[in-house]
Amino acid sequence: MLGLRRAAAALPPLWAGAPAAAMSTLLVSQPRYAWLRELGLQEENPGVYNGRWGGGGEVVTTYCPANNEPIASVRQASLEDYEETVKKAKEAWKVWADIPAPKRGEIVRQIGDALRQKIKVLGSLVSLEMGKIFVEGVGEVQEYVDVCDYAVGLSRMIGGPILPSERPGHALIEQWNPVGKGAPTTSLISVAVTKIIAKVLEDNRVPGAVCSLVCGGADIGTAMARDERMDLLSFTGSTKVGKQVALMVQERFGRSLLELGGNNAIIVFEDADLNLVIPSALFAAVGTAGQRCTTARRLFLHESIHDEVVAKLAKAYAQVRIGDPWDSDTLYGPLHTKEAVKMFLDAVEQAKQQGGSVVCGGKVINRPGNYVEPTIVTGLPHHAPIVHTETFAPILYVLKFKEEEEVFAWNNEVKQGLSSSIFTKDLGRIFRWLGPKGSDCGIVNVNIPTSGAEIGGAFGGEKHTGGGRESGSDSWKLYMRRSTCTINYSKNLPLAQGIKFQ
Repeated sequence: MLGLRRAAAALPPLWAGAPAAAMSTLLVSQPRYAWLRELGLQEENPGVYNGRWGGGGEVVTTYCPANNEPIASVRQASLEDYEETVKKAKEAWKVWADIPAPKRGEIVRQIGDALRQKIKVLGSLVSLEMGKIFVEGVGEVQEYVDVCDYAVGLSRMIGGPILPSERPGHALIEQWNPVGKGAPTTSLISVAVTKIIAKVLEDNRVPGAVCSLVCGGADIGTAMARDERMDLLSFTGSTKVGKQVALMVQERFGRSLLELGGNNAIIVFEDADLNLVIPSALFAAVGTAGQRCTTARRLFLHESIHDEVVAKLAKAYAQVRIGDPWDSDTLYGPLHTKEAVKMFLDAVEQAKQQGGSVVCGGKVINRPGNYVEPTIVTGLPHHAPIVHTETFAPILYVLKFKEEEEVFAWNNEVKQGLSSSIFTKDLGRIFRWLGPKGSDCGIVNVNIPTSGAEIGGAFGGEKHTGGGRESGSDSWKLYMRRSTCTINYSKNLPLAQGIKFQ
């Protein structure tokens, strides 16, 4: 961590230097952002890769949320580019599928190593384009590297069971095979990552289209959802758009993996260790400026400790270091877009209209970029409409409860079901929380925050979160197709269930 902080401190502030009027048009052209060239980024970048770079669609500019300065532009895909890329990806899959799994794992290992070599500069790009603080940006890349390491191990472990057959002279086995490769819709950071991956593939004489890239808008997304050649469509985004994707994919009996909204809760009982609660609630609610799918948006406090916890939390909020994402002392950066700022203000106003009181925050910060104050709202009922609405911003609704049964029900009453946490020392309560009448979320925690999941476990949620699972455990199965295979090695033809057909 110290090494990362020193690296962050060595980088120039995002908004330091000459005023905007004196700057050149794009940050990528300015000397203090010369490191972007290390990632192969130019003023205009092709947004399509299928073994070669191109793109014949609209040119879209990306902006730095810390100062709203334009970084660089990406030429998106046309529908013709998409069609060509899918065809090439399908052809590339034929080559990839013939490579033994351990050798595919070796290529993935090389991808992980290539990302390691660029981890700080990629983390800087995440900060520049998304607004995450530098250490979180590096953490995003580290997670990618960790998943590569996990996949390398799986490449020598994926197998199917040999099952006992009821028929003599028969063998029953399960075989797992990878599904076909599609083209994800992505952004500037993915252009840089794809350049790194493409070089690894090319060095191994593997078709670059194995890792195809298609940057595009709703037209490309719709084409993918309706395309029967897409064996699996993975979508991360809002519940509203995810529902549209799911319907289009299901209409063709395709498979989708959805990672959608979260309205995550932390429940604090009277016996909780407040030394754990305060930093946990702060990290979960304020980290990434409230723009994680696992951000804590609801904090249920037992009525006996409500006022004490609110006072301590408000004091902690006042100490949050807000500023440039690259500054090593910064804990809290900007919202990603101007639209997000508007959604933040609208949500605060709705909370007030529905009876809430703003304990701290609630305003836009007067400085360049999309900065808003981290906000705590109290006094709302658990079923207030705004409490049941996921606003992708740093707003924490603090709610009182009396009994375990009611607060477990309140945790589950929202439509989303991603992450949840309780703080307690009661062993019986812990197991009730983990059991069938406890949390209905995909991530169920005890004495830790709602955010900060590890890649070794399956990540995803239930209900309107979409039901998809990524990363560890047996999540790899979602990217595979299962075959139950029966082999008759006898000279007879016995039927299952003892059926006689003569």
